[in-house]
Amino acid sequence: MRGIQQNIDKFASAGIQPIAISVDPPETSRELAERHGFTFPILSDPTLETISKYDLVHENAVEEGVSVARPAEFLIDSSGTIRWLNLTENYWLRANPADMLEKARALP
Repeated sequence: MRGIQQNIDKFASAGIQPIAISVDPPETSRELAERHGFTFPILSDPTLETISKYDLVHENAVEEGVSVARPAEFLIDSSGTIRWLNLTENYWLRANPADMLEKARALP
């Protein structure tokens, strides 16, 4: 998310509105955004409703009985169609913001 924030102007110039979705409660996401200076929305989905719709639930990932979202990045167009997707099982491996911008610019 830091890479997204560092490139927020480039995303805006490309017509991209970054949005994060987390299982954390709103207060936790707000504190995270404030602590790191994130200016894009971080939505809260503690019931995994939206996360489930994108098939991103990582069952029992933190401890037994606690599920979180799998790391993923999407480019979704204004009609809601997923145009590009990056999934990983490793929380520390994320799409490079420059690669995301390149993929976005290549879309028709």
